[in-house]
Amino acid sequence: MQFTAQQISLLLNGTVEGDALVAVDKLAKIEEGTPGSLSFLANPKYEQHLYTTGASVVIINEDYVLTGPVSATLIRVENAYSAFSVLLEQYNTIKLNKTGIEQPSFIHPTARVGNNVFIGAFAYIGPNATVGDNSKIYPNTYIADNVTIGSNVTLFAGVKVYFDCVVGDNVIIHSGAVIGSDGFGFAPNADGSYKKISQIGNVIIQDDVEIGANTAVDRATMGSTIIRKGAKIDNLVQIAHNVEVGQNTVIAGQAGISGSTKIGEQAVIGGQVGIAGHLTIAKGTQLSAQTGINSSIKDEGKQWGGSPYLPYKDYLRAHVNTRRLPGLEKRVAELEKMIAELHNNKT
Repeated sequence: MQFTAQQISLLLNGTVEGDALVAVDKLAKIEEGTPGSLSFLANPKYEQHLYTTGASVVIINEDYVLTGPVSATLIRVENAYSAFSVLLEQYNTIKLNKTGIEQPSFIHPTARVGNNVFIGAFAYIGPNATVGDNSKIYPNTYIADNVTIGSNVTLFAGVKVYFDCVVGDNVIIHSGAVIGSDGFGFAPNADGSYKKISQIGNVIIQDDVEIGANTAVDRATMGSTIIRKGAKIDNLVQIAHNVEVGQNTVIAGQAGISGSTKIGEQAVIGGQVGIAGHLTIAKGTQLSAQTGINSSIKDEGKQWGGSPYLPYKDYLRAHVNTRRLPGLEKRVAELEKMIAELHNNKT
């Protein structure tokens, strides 16, 4: 679809400088702009590209002072970065605006599907499952028995939601994610083998959650694994059985949270963080990448790093000292040699 600079300006409450009727049909970074594209300038590091870009329209801050001629039509707004993010959201909404039921797909006769939904080819919706209004179920998605999917949910291609799980409203789950796989529960036998413990709980994902590609959220042994409202989980994250992830908590890629651990709200968990089981992590906790947590954190709003974890500033100091160890080792060896020589001279 094409939009004129004037139409975009009205959407963003901006002011046009240049040809208000010039049309664009794609978005581009300012240094890669081509005719027919729309870009923006918010970072001063890219200022020089404003004067050389091939983009037809560029969004800039209303107080930006030009230092040379510009070939692009400009749209001045209060905040160029925020304005462009609005356009990205609109663009994505239009691009993903699919409705209807593609064939072949399977919807069990007892399943309930809401209004204005999209069901992609080869999707499976099982007995007594529910899909809410305006939701999008992309191809090859599996929704098992008794699953509840809320309204305005997007399940991208290949998502698997096991039986009895609940997904709230406005949730996005990316391709390859598995919701409700068995928790890692095995009991040792006398002969050294292991007996599987049946996992009969479920997963509850509350409203406004986003879960990245190839992330696994295991079902509870009993009760529920819970991802609370507004949490954002990256790709390749492991959430074990009976874990609770607090409201508006964010978890970066390759992090792993062991069974029955409770993460407080508004926590920030960096990439490759490992958290042991049956722990409690306080509200507002921040864990730097690769932090290893082996005991509960009770103090709210603190930063931690290292493995085993330390207060973040202590971790940084320890890291600096660790880097100095080769030099310290050399100095110690030299001192030992000097002491030995002094001792030999005395004798």
